[in-house]
Order: sequence, then C-alpha cells, then structure tokens
Amino acid sequence: MIDAHTFRLDGQLALITGSSAGIGLGLARGLAQAGAHLVLNGRQAQKLHEAANTLRSEGFTVHERCFDVTDAAAVKTHIDAIEREVGAITVLINNAGIQRRAPLQDFDHQDWRELMQTNLDSVFYVAQAVAQHMIARKQGRIINICSVQSELGRPGISPYMASKGALKMLTKGMAIDWGPLGLNVNGIGPGYFKTELNEKLVKDDTFSNWLINRTPSRRWGNVEELAGAAVFLASSASSFVNGHILYVDGGVTAQL
Repeated sequence: MIDAHTFRLDGQLALITGSSAGIGLGLARGLAQAGAHLVLNGRQAQKLHEAANTLRSEGFTVHERCFDVTDAAAVKTHIDAIEREVGAITVLINNAGIQRRAPLQDFDHQDWRELMQTNLDSVFYVAQAVAQHMIARKQGRIINICSVQSELGRPGISPYMASKGALKMLTKGMAIDWGPLGLNVNGIGPGYFKTELNEKLVKDDTFSNWLINRTPSRRWGNVEELAGAAVFLASSASSFVNGHILYVDGGVTAQL
C-alpha cells in the first residue's frame, strides 16, 4: 500500500561518497529532505566541511568522514568507525568518480589507473565494507552511480566508458550475490547535468546545442532532478527492485 511513509527515509543513515559538491551533494540533500541522516564523504577536508555546514544550515543532520575511497584499508577503517560511532549505515550511494579525456592512442597509463581506481575499484571497496555490516542485519540499500556511458559512447572517453560499463555489471553482480542475503543493489545512470564538472561543456555552444537537440527533453538536467530516483531506490517503494539501472537522462538512451 502506498501511503505518506512509502518514500520517507526517517530513521535511515545514508553514506554518500564524493558528496562535497555536484551530483553527490545534490543526492545527499534529496535523501535528507526525505528524512535521512547523512554521512558525507570526500578527500578535501575543508570542502567537505563547507558542504556539511551548508546542509546543516538547511536543518539536516550531517556527519563528515574525510577519506580516500580508493584506499581499501582506509575504507574499511572508516566504515567500521561509522558503524561503531555514528550508527548503522542503511543506505549507501557510491557516487565518487572522475573523468579523463584524451585520444585513446595517447591515453596516459597513470590516468587509466586513477580512473579505474576511482570509478570502479572504490565502489567495490566501499560496497564490500558496508555490505558486510548490512548482511549481518539482513537488509540494506546500495545505489551505484553509473552513467549514460554505461550504455552509450562518445569519442575521447573510451576509458571512462569502460569504467562505467563495468560498474553497470558490478551493480548487477552485487544484486545477484547479495540479494539473497537481504540487500537491494541498484544503479542510477545520469545523463548530462549542469555541474561543476560539466561547466566547460555547458558553456560550449556547439556541444550544448548538439546535446539539447540530441535529448528528447531538449535541455540539460538539473542536479536536483536526480534526487527523486535516489529516494525511490533508497525507500521501501523499491522493495522488489534489484539489479536495475535507472537512467535519468531526459531520454538520451531512448533515441539514436
């Protein structure tokens, strides 16, 4: 039965990686608006603190954990500390990610490693550390932030496409392995959103006009438009949704 509490997250503790700005901060705000308490994560302590204070000024309960999600040992230490000192993590959003652009034949090997470590390895490290606690409780929600590049490609970003394509399948694998243990694991595939990361593309008239004409909704997305998908996948409304990638892209993946 759908009622006033179906999409509420009261009593939930949500960890969002890479949540100092952009999509991660927007998702955190959306979960908090639905009632969740937050644990923000990032690598830059000052930036993380400023983001947390912004959300606190809006009336939300926010904790901060500054650690590098590509460091498996640090991830395990901090996840265990959150569980011990803050509370049980009931919702995890793996949002941390980077982009590197270059012709594939010239793509730097170190850039490849850093991209894969951030976009793929970190999701495994954080999800595994959190899942170990969730499995003991036989419940939990994990949401991995994929991309339209989990399905579609563009010139100059083949390594990014590889990382997000792999993340799509890792998400499905997590659902297969952890679903029987009580967990729901799904993904969100954002299209093109107005963020700090995309600022140059937004201001590039040639690219922006191409994108708008390519998108059935005929515009860029706004970060707050991702929050509804996250709240849905974190709430009881999605209790029988597992291993699914929800594309929030204005229709980009629907049209050639």
